Order: sequence, then C-alpha cells, then structure tokens
Amino acid sequence: MMTAVRFQVVVFSAAFALCAAMNPALAQKSYDSGASDTEIKIGNIMPYSGPASAYAVIGKAEEAYFNKVNAEGGINGRKVKFISYDDAYSPPKTVEQARKLVESDNVLLIFGSLGTSTNSAIRKYMNEKKVPQLFVASGASKWNDPQNFPWTMGWQPSYASEAKIYAKYIMKEKPDGKIGVLYQNDDFGKDYLKGLKDGLGDKASMIVMEEPYDTSEPAIDEHVVKLKAAGAEIFISITTPKFAAQAIKKAAEINWHPMHIVSNVSTSVGGVIEPAGYEISQGILSASYTKDGSDPQWNADEGMKRFYNFIAQFNPKANKLDAGVVFGYAAAQTMVKVLQMCGDNLTRDNIMKQAASLKDFEPDTLLPGITINTAPDNFAPIEQLQMMRFKGKTWELFGEIISSDLGH
Repeated sequence: MMTAVRFQVVVFSAAFALCAAMNPALAQKSYDSGASDTEIKIGNIMPYSGPASAYAVIGKAEEAYFNKVNAEGGINGRKVKFISYDDAYSPPKTVEQARKLVESDNVLLIFGSLGTSTNSAIRKYMNEKKVPQLFVASGASKWNDPQNFPWTMGWQPSYASEAKIYAKYIMKEKPDGKIGVLYQNDDFGKDYLKGLKDGLGDKASMIVMEEPYDTSEPAIDEHVVKLKAAGAEIFISITTPKFAAQAIKKAAEINWHPMHIVSNVSTSVGGVIEPAGYEISQGILSASYTKDGSDPQWNADEGMKRFYNFIAQFNPKANKLDAGVVFGYAAAQTMVKVLQMCGDNLTRDNIMKQAASLKDFEPDTLLPGITINTAPDNFAPIEQLQMMRFKGKTWELFGEIISSDLGH
C-alpha cells in the first residue's frame, strides 16, 4: 500500500514537472531580496543637490519612466518601486546611501547612479555584496571590467572612447593646431585626458597646456584666461554642466574664439547652452549618441514621438531640451528591457547574466544606427558616437557614426 502511495506521488510530481516545463507560468519563480510576485525594488543615487545637481533631471526622468511602466501594468506583472537618494555628488555620502539601499531598503539592485568618483566609492562594496551596480551613469572606462568587477556595468560610451574620436577629428581638421585642455581634476577628467593623448598618439605634443580645476571652485574664469594666454587654438572643455557654461561665457568675454570642443556630458541645450547664451555658443563641437529633444528633425521619428508622449503624460515638468531627460529615459528603458528578459528568475545572478546578453537593443532616444550590445566579456553597452556642431538653437549632426571600439 505504502509503495502505491509513493508511486502516485512520484507520478504526480513528474506530471507537475512536465506541466511546468510546458507552461512557463507554472515554472519555478526565483527571487533575491527586493523582488517578489508583485514588486521589484530598484535603488538609485543622484546628486539632487551640490555641484552636479544639473544632472538631477536624470533621476527624475527615470522615476517618471518607471511610473509609466507601472501605469501600463509593470514588468511581467510586477510594479517597480524606485528608491532614489541624494548624495550631493559626495563619495562618502554615496557610500552611506548605497549601504542604506542594500541593507535597510533591501533593493534588488542599484541602477543608474551618477558620477565617476561617487560610483568608484561603492564599487568594491557592491561587488563584495554581489548586488548589481547596473548602468552606471558615468563614462569612466573602469566600469567595463567584468573580470575583476562582475557586478558593475556602465551604460554610456566611455570618456576615453569619446576623446579618441575628438583626437581623430582634430588630426583631420587642424593637424597643426595647439590644444589647450581644461579638465575636472578627478577620474572623470583624467580618463578623458588619457583618451585624448592615446588618440593623438605621437601627436600628443599638440597639447600646449593641461589645466585642472576642482568642483569645489566657484568659478573657472582664471583657468580659461591661462589657456588663451598659452596660445591654444583648440579648446577642449572636459567639464560638467555648470563649469562648461562658465567656460563658454568666459571665452566670449575675453574674445577668444578657438575650435571649442565640449564633452558630451555637458551638451544639454537647457542645462548648458541656454544659461551660457545661444549667440556665443555657435560653432561649438561635441559628439553624441542620443537624439536631441530640441531638434525638429526628430518630430516625425517614432521613438521620439513616444518620448514626447511620455514627457506630456508622466514628466510634464521636464524640459525636453535637456539632454539629461533624454538620457534618463533611454537608460531606464534599457533597465526595463533587462528585467523583462529575466522573466520570473529575478535573482541578482540572472540580472547580470541578462544585462550581459543585450543584442542590438535600440532605446527610443538613441541616434539611428546606434544600438546596445553587451557580452560576458564586454560591459560597455554603447560604443558609437557622431560628431555634432551647435548651430542656431540646436546641435547639428555631421559625418558618419564613428565606432569608438578602439582597443576593445
């Protein structure tokens, strides 16, 4: 009798397993801390105050995007709970907020936190805890190091790759020009500077002056004056928005009109050009991988139509001209894509596995031809950019899309 009962149990179990295999809805659900049948908790750290607060719009856009996803039924039926804290762009504060998110709020992962020095301060902790530090909002090359930091991944093109594209452009357009570099005296600035020198190769002697500034300085006017005095004809501004706008203003004030290249992180029309002044910003160069919300050429673009609808419905206070809003939208869209790919296996392990297997994913606000690709040995999702020039009230793209896959 006992054997018969046992036999029935075995048959029932086998039948159930077969059903589960045929019907994924019955398959085993796997969750780590921060995930359940109804919810996915995502942590985020942003400079809502302090010297980099111009980037706060990114966090707000991401929050609005998750609200949109929730309003449409969530991700595989689960609502996103987005918990975003202010670190004022101060690494010790970032550490404090990361611990709070992981140990008190029990988030499944930390997504899109902003800044190079700030994310550097928590990278070791996140990897020791084995909590994904996903789609870091900083172009430092160090986020692409899956061998040593398998729980940390970047999102945007790396600063070094972007600087190599500028070096290519300069060598073609002004091969004998003298270059003056203004750079933020931290990992962000030094990464660009290294990329620029690598890109120039044996022409690195074109750089006549490297002028560092600290984010604690109220103004950078004297640095700009020094660069003009050094005879620089090409001005490379490796700055965050507040300082990029100051540099544009100061150059105009001292009647200095070099070839002016601004790093992509400071190309926001609303956050940099408008405060600096449209008239004095004409002809400034940069490179981009996202569509510009202020450019009418995208009005008929399907992806941008979805973006504008999103702004109208879920983020009405946002300035659609602000590159940070476009960035936050595309980054959040990438995060949602990864979570959709995870299905019911919302373990931290599987999240990293899916994040490392994105193929030709196209968020709505990336330039046509630029796609997101990752692999277990490549944690650099975007590796293409296009040069652009500021003209009138918008950035005008020119030339081909350049792959910055230089030495990957």
